[in-house]
Amino acid sequence: MTRHLGRTLAYAIVAVLVVVTMVPLVALVFSALYPSGSAIQGIGWPDEPTLSNFAEAWTSAGMDKLLWNSVILAVIIVPVTLIIATLAGFGLACLNLRWSKGVLAFFVAGLTIPIELVIIPLYYNLQSMGLTDTFTGLVLVQTALYMPFSVFWMYTHFASLPRELMEAAQIDGARSTTILRIVLLPLSGPAMTTLAVLVFMWCWKQFLLILILIQDSSKRTAPAGLGFFIGEFTINIPLLSAASIIVVLPILVLYIALQRYFVEGLTQGALKG
Repeated sequence: MTRHLGRTLAYAIVAVLVVVTMVPLVALVFSALYPSGSAIQGIGWPDEPTLSNFAEAWTSAGMDKLLWNSVILAVIIVPVTLIIATLAGFGLACLNLRWSKGVLAFFVAGLTIPIELVIIPLYYNLQSMGLTDTFTGLVLVQTALYMPFSVFWMYTHFASLPRELMEAAQIDGARSTTILRIVLLPLSGPAMTTLAVLVFMWCWKQFLLILILIQDSSKRTAPAGLGFFIGEFTINIPLLSAASIIVVLPILVLYIALQRYFVEGLTQGALKG
């Protein structure tokens, strides 16, 4: 009886969370179907739904260029973050380094520092090096921003793997790089895929850094382009909603495509033992 009640309560909580999650998405889709410039109040299906807002939002904001800039940054930042975090996580978890605990604590402490706290001195530091208004500056800053969580994630993954696998490889004379490449990486697919999806999502939706570090509108990314539809006194809600869907769509497609690996990566530690 208690187990049945607990399961019913769990399903009820999940149902509430699904509704809470889906309502804003449904409202966004409905708003995007209203005629451009319409005043929207509440959630409701438009009397004359139209898809023209998507084409207008795409052309008026130059979404092709903005999306291309987002793709360039993601294609660079995601692999660089994965490589560095994987090597660092492996070293901290498996190599018995003298200062591994202190270094790990340093990365964990980085999780507590909000970007808003350092964005102003960061801007002036990059400006002094000539890295504002450049993709190089964005790549360096965002890679550093995502590194604390990424290193901690990969450290946790490697620490959860059976030590017997590494000890057996060491007995056979394998070096550390060989153990990582042949023994551990084949087991790390779900964890690395999950991390890649998370970093891609964070990189894709990054707004504050782009807004402050990039003044050249031709180098801004898709989320920063949403400001095009917000005027000083008015907001074109249908066009803004259509543009928001265009920006969110790549993340949604990527998550659906990699959903199985994403869930495996999230539950890997919980299923250990």
